Amino acid sequence: MLEHAGNNHTGNNGVRRVTEADLPAVVRLVHELAEYEKAPEQCELTTEQLRRALFGTSPALYGHVAEFDGRVVGFALWFLNFSTWRGTHGIYLEDLYVEPSYRRHGLGRALLAELARECVEHGYARLEWWVLNWNEQAIGFYESLGAIPMDEWTVFRLTGEALDRTAHG
Repeated sequence: MLEHAGNNHTGNNGVRRVTEADLPAVVRLVHELAEYEKAPEQCELTTEQLRRALFGTSPALYGHVAEFDGRVVGFALWFLNFSTWRGTHGIYLEDLYVEPSYRRHGLGRALLAELARECVEHGYARLEWWVLNWNEQAIGFYESLGAIPMDEWTVFRLTGEALDRTAHG
């Protein structure tokens, strides 16, 4: 995997794997994303939770950060999924975010390009994610890359009381 990818206009701009030193910045950005998505009260992520998920004994979460002039200004957090029809893994992008003042510098594209390289290098069948229907700017960006909306599918979620009730009959 490339250590730095993306547009390197000046200094140390680009994309690299997340390190433990990046965790406070990533948590801050996750909370910014929640605010951008109009749901800050739903974001409970702590640095310790992210540390365990990314660097614990059996990590199932992976991440990359985007830097601009040496400062972490964006991130992508992802995990592996599996396509039974294709018979191979894929990447599910849980969150991708670049601070608004650092957009249009190629960092979002660089983050997605790095994940696409992960797919190609490991023989994964696909890279997929969700986007809010009202986020037209993001939708336009993703479509410009050739991503296609999967609008024939409906997302379902069990959480809270419904999750507990289902688990316990």
